[in-house]
Amino acid sequence: MSRLIGGLFDNSQKIKGTVVLMPKNVLDFNALTSIGKGSVTDTAKDIFGTVVNIGGSLIDAATAFAGKNISLQLISATQADASGKGKVGSKAYVEKHLPTFPTLGAQQLAFRVSFDWDANFGIPGAFYIQNYTTDEFFLVSVLLEDIPNHGTIHFVCNSWIYNFKKYQKDRIFFVNDTYLPGATPAPLLKYRQEELETLRGDGTGKRQEQDRIYDYDVYNDLGNPDGGDPRPILGGSIIHPYPRRVRTGRERTRTDPNSEKPGAIYVPRDENFGHLKSSDFIMYGIKSLSQDVLPLLKSAIFDLRITSSEFKNFEDVRSLYEGGIKLPTDFLSQISPVPALKELFRSDGENVLQFPLPHVIQVKRSEWMTDEEFAREVIAGVNPNVFRLLQEFPPKSSLDPSLYGDQTSTITREQLEINTDGVTVDEALSAKRLFILDYQDAFFPYLTRINSLPVARAYATRTILFLKDDGTLKPLAIELSKPHPAGDNLGPVSKVVLPAIDGVDSTIWLLAKAHVVVNDSGYHQLMSHWLNTHAVMEPFAIATNRQLSVLHPVYKLLYPHYRDTININGLARQSLINAGGIIEQSFLPGKYSIEMSSAVYKNWVFTDQALPADLIKRGLATEDPSAPHGLRLVIEDYPYAVDGLEIWDAIKSWVKEYVSLYYPTDVAIQQDTELQAWWKEVVEKGHADLKDKPWWPKMKTIEDLIQSCSIIIWTASALHSAVNFGQYPYGGYILNRPTLSRRFIPEPGTPEYDEMVADYQKAYLKTITPKYETLVDLSVIEILSRHASDEIYLGQRDTPNWTTDNKALQAFQRFGSKLTEIESKINARNSDPSLRNRHGPVQLPYTLLHRSSDEGLTFRGIPNSISI
Repeated sequence: MSRLIGGLFDNSQKIKGTVVLMPKNVLDFNALTSIGKGSVTDTAKDIFGTVVNIGGSLIDAATAFAGKNISLQLISATQADASGKGKVGSKAYVEKHLPTFPTLGAQQLAFRVSFDWDANFGIPGAFYIQNYTTDEFFLVSVLLEDIPNHGTIHFVCNSWIYNFKKYQKDRIFFVNDTYLPGATPAPLLKYRQEELETLRGDGTGKRQEQDRIYDYDVYNDLGNPDGGDPRPILGGSIIHPYPRRVRTGRERTRTDPNSEKPGAIYVPRDENFGHLKSSDFIMYGIKSLSQDVLPLLKSAIFDLRITSSEFKNFEDVRSLYEGGIKLPTDFLSQISPVPALKELFRSDGENVLQFPLPHVIQVKRSEWMTDEEFAREVIAGVNPNVFRLLQEFPPKSSLDPSLYGDQTSTITREQLEINTDGVTVDEALSAKRLFILDYQDAFFPYLTRINSLPVARAYATRTILFLKDDGTLKPLAIELSKPHPAGDNLGPVSKVVLPAIDGVDSTIWLLAKAHVVVNDSGYHQLMSHWLNTHAVMEPFAIATNRQLSVLHPVYKLLYPHYRDTININGLARQSLINAGGIIEQSFLPGKYSIEMSSAVYKNWVFTDQALPADLIKRGLATEDPSAPHGLRLVIEDYPYAVDGLEIWDAIKSWVKEYVSLYYPTDVAIQQDTELQAWWKEVVEKGHADLKDKPWWPKMKTIEDLIQSCSIIIWTASALHSAVNFGQYPYGGYILNRPTLSRRFIPEPGTPEYDEMVADYQKAYLKTITPKYETLVDLSVIEILSRHASDEIYLGQRDTPNWTTDNKALQAFQRFGSKLTEIESKINARNSDPSLRNRHGPVQLPYTLLHRSSDEGLTFRGIPNSISI
């Protein structure tokens, strides 16, 4: 209400606001890594439970923030100054602590702030914030109340705020409204452009912890050339193409000026949520596992006074879950008792390493050995998107014969027809009943190098499977190939192994299946999982932050699906896929692991990542308008495809409805400058080595945008979940999913053959992953297969105020309801005994595409993003 002052009317009044933040000292992940050993358990009650405070209380923090320590200045969205930019109001400071603010989350603080406002200022559309405290804090949100002629305004911030005097950087935040670039209120337009320029940086210099800059670089930091352990640079070459990662700008090595020195991994500051997320404890668990636990564990395993370095028999393997491995009495005192590892190491004085019982043996202990379960896991396991319909016989190769000789399969029709129930090969091909799991081309070019490693002895494998009348698959033959001793160019030396149920032939068949699974495990981890989800998604996350404003509708659509991806990928380069890292230690390709994924990336096609396109390409579905989702599956009981198509259609329907709110015509797509810059950068910078491929969408039509966004969301959510969260449930039992092969199948007349005849278990265990590498593998996949307590699942958002567009909110609600309906359908299918591929002999229902989940090892749940 106006006041009369000196004969003039004063139109000013106060706007009340609420600032919600989290102090750094509540629990900071970066600070956690520097805490002295032995003190980490003081920081958390439970990795998946309530985080407790370190470094002071919330009450102390509230006192520190009150007063003139944090200032905010409103920016008008409707009134401009002389430069054309929105008017900037006077500074207001956070004041009263509000301990009972209704929407306050755990470990959050709320403060009252009051802004001077008059009618000439207009409606706020953004604000500046400056932090004058000595430490950073995490700004969660700002709420403005009772704005005249407008009501309430929400700002969702989720960003770190550094000390202003130290870094001299203003931080701006925009209202949750949605604007295409051409429709942005004129007073906000320059602010919008300036913020994007800040996020892009200038492409030079070493990135610092406080930076929020997104830029591109090649994978030139996996090896250590100065330490005599180089790795090829991936990206930027025809030989080793690769998606780009976030640029760090570290010093280069002396030995190779194109390689960065190992060291701290830069992650744009707002990608590292630190104390907010219990998943950061999971990441810290991986880092501690690599740096602290495994070296001591290796010493303990190879100290034969403690435990044998080999498993004696299958019962010895099962003791990992039923009794554990006794460790030296001082083992725990030598490592940080990291919450993420606390379930593995008993601290009751027993010093025992004991793993959770994997799902695959929770009901039936030995059914993993059956051919039916072996075949079922091809279509309902952790890697269900590699096998394909066999459309020609014999199977052929795409490898260059001048380099690798004739790679045509040596499997014969006669060998297959032994077990096809009277159906000829030609009849089975015609009826679409033959399938192949083919790792010949992926592994053969690397076998000579792999088999030169100290313990690796591997084949490239082909497996032919037959679709039975009951809808299940059975393996017919396995082809095992290794390079000719006189040179790769002479082609493979191959043997074909057929199913057998008794005698030494049954042991040979069991070993052949193990070699197939070793191929499958390596391909799954490096290609299906790391390359096809983690690595290919990072360029999209970088480009989105560089080219799409937070006000842009496509930014609001995609942002939740990048949560933590850059963060976990940075950790992977430091501890998982780096030279000598966990993957190289415990998976077959060893030091050639990531190089192999570069070879596969050469044939990556963005549009084929859409599930319908993938199924059609692999010959597993045909277009049929009368069939559900417009596709007719060749294998009707294909759990990954059946559940996945429901999820895919729900995602695409949601994207279509959302996009239609902002783009009425194709012309609107073409005229959106930010959208066009985003897509151009994704193609030409993020995936620069494939930029000239003709399959890239041109981003000229509404359908281009719908399809592209649907693929991004599908890849980040459902596809990643399908290939990630089953890792421990299936692979936690190393007998079921070995990751290494150490010897070829023994030949008659050798001591190894005689041993195989006498003791099939010992022969199997001497072929697959040994004890230490098993513990490495199990320790990391146990962490990777978990859901954090604060996970955000598909169809959910971290705040209901992510947009002010009611139509978008209603469409998103319908999307969530559809996903809930799909969950019910999945449960119903899993209760249908006629669908034998959904449980298999091990009695493990297929739930990897069940959207919701509790925390922990659940074998279900689709998070929004690649967050682990």
